[in-house]
Amino acid sequence: MSFVTSLNLSHFRSYKHVHLKLDKRPVAIFGANGSGKTNIIEAISLFSPGRGMRRASAEAMMRRPESLGWKITGELETTDRTLEIESVSENGTSRQVKIDGKPTSQVELAKHTRVLWLIPSMDRLWTEGAESRRRFLDRIVLSFFPKHAEHSLSYEKAMRERNRLLKEQVLDAHWYAALENQMAKSGTAIDRARIKAVDRISQAQANASTQFPIAKLELRQREGTLPETEADLLTAFAESRFRDLAVGRTMVGPHKTDMYGAYAAKGVPASDCSTGEQKALLVSIILANARALAQDQGAKPLILLDEISAHLDTDRRGALYKEICDLNLQAWMTGTEPELFSEFGNKAQFLYVTDQDGTSIISQP
Repeated sequence: MSFVTSLNLSHFRSYKHVHLKLDKRPVAIFGANGSGKTNIIEAISLFSPGRGMRRASAEAMMRRPESLGWKITGELETTDRTLEIESVSENGTSRQVKIDGKPTSQVELAKHTRVLWLIPSMDRLWTEGAESRRRFLDRIVLSFFPKHAEHSLSYEKAMRERNRLLKEQVLDAHWYAALENQMAKSGTAIDRARIKAVDRISQAQANASTQFPIAKLELRQREGTLPETEADLLTAFAESRFRDLAVGRTMVGPHKTDMYGAYAAKGVPASDCSTGEQKALLVSIILANARALAQDQGAKPLILLDEISAHLDTDRRGALYKEICDLNLQAWMTGTEPELFSEFGNKAQFLYVTDQDGTSIISQP
């Protein structure tokens, strides 16, 4: 389980200094548009590897006009212990991470915390390009398989070097051999983890009692089928090399995988569903992810839901809140009015955010 029991922000986005003490209930954050609600859950997203839910640079997260850098510290209760996680950026440099005061890599965070999110830009996930769906998928995969981050970094590093050779029109096969071997090894691990995660999400949806529709998920390669073995992927790289030389980049591999979704009960592609149905399918996947983690690992993720009431009717909103409570999740949610969270009653803790001359202020009613 993961619960944030304290949160401290220093010069992060619109906040100068924040100190919050929390319990394990869901967190409902309300306030006017532009007051700084989303900045809070963006800070929580940085308790996981990567650039957070906005994919912003460390420099972009600095409070203006001071531009002093920023610091986020949180106390998290996990399945087996309590951790202090600290993320720091000095003067906009790349963030540094500490766990219990000891410097560590961002990848290490994946072993201790699981963080999932839905933000307004993801409402278009089913209709936009494959890259957004891959990021959504890999966040899910990472929650099941922490080593997915290491495999992804290894694959991307080798691919960058291969792309450099392609752009320089290097023809000697020996220059590609070691890189393609590494890409095949890491890429196969990526593919297998993605397949297992999608299968687990599908099982968790099928076995759940929920008001949210089942999303039928399928992984597809841009061209052809997913390679089944490391040898298959290595062969694909070799066979594609001359075509890759023509375009100057790698055209096959897990970085070209797409996740196809459909509204199972209707047999309709998610991309053809209404906006509300598309949002409901995403919520269904997130909830299934949480159920599967609880069943398989006894671990529950932190869930970040920015402006979650958008495109959800009253019944589905109430159903979502009920499932969050039933699953004993600490979900962090934002909305403009406290009435949007009225179905929680006293089962949630509330934060009220206001803007005072460009500085966000939080009160706990």
